[in-house]
Amino acid sequence: MNTACTPSQMEFKGLGRRKVVAAFDGGHISSNDGALLLRETDARFGITPQLAACFTDYRDSDLVEHSVLDMLRQRIYGIALGYEDLNDHDDLIRDPLFALALGKTDPEGKERRRKGDEGKALASSSTLNRLELTPTDANAKSRYKKVLYHPDRLEALLVDLFLDSFKKTPKEIILDFDATDDPIHGNQEGRFFHGYYKCYCYLPLYVTCDDQLLAAKLRTSDRDGADGWTEFLTYFVQRIRKVGRK
Repeated sequence: MNTACTPSQMEFKGLGRRKVVAAFDGGHISSNDGALLLRETDARFGITPQLAACFTDYRDSDLVEHSVLDMLRQRIYGIALGYEDLNDHDDLIRDPLFALALGKTDPEGKERRRKGDEGKALASSSTLNRLELTPTDANAKSRYKKVLYHPDRLEALLVDLFLDSFKKTPKEIILDFDATDDPIHGNQEGRFFHGYYKCYCYLPLYVTCDDQLLAAKLRTSDRDGADGWTEFLTYFVQRIRKVGRK
């Protein structure tokens, strides 16, 4: 008697000399292989470890599964791959290739402490949210958000990375100050309508040199585009001279 077994694969009409087959034994599949290239680049230049040093982690180390470095890499690699929203990580946490690129030794999340986290090797969107929204007065007694960032260190790091890209101190550096619109699609804090861009937006200020970014300052749009540029220029000149003399 023949059994009604489910076939292990299905064959479709071929394309030229190629067979077209649908199989069910592909194992883990991911479209995020670009994360491996990001990992190699990061390993070469060591940018994310330097960035992690710009934060202070007040969490109980015995309870931490995702370090500041892990979360920064997860967020930065995700944005580079096109996952801009925190909610995207609710799916990415199940991607073993993405976890592998982030250096997780348990990319399938089989050894998580909580039963409900099994199969999720990375930090959830709510955990990453705590990293991004920790207030500037946070400390060890804060209830949830305890990963504090230091703006002065971040600003200094961007300049240091820029100067490190030169084999020798350049004789001349040309800085370009640009303001542009960052459209707002909700009722975010600081929401203003900009007449030139004809939309509700923020008006961030960017400072670049050729194709390298030295600063990005988020600002409300109820101001002139050049607002604050002199303070930035003074800081950069002082910082560049200080580092250049070392």
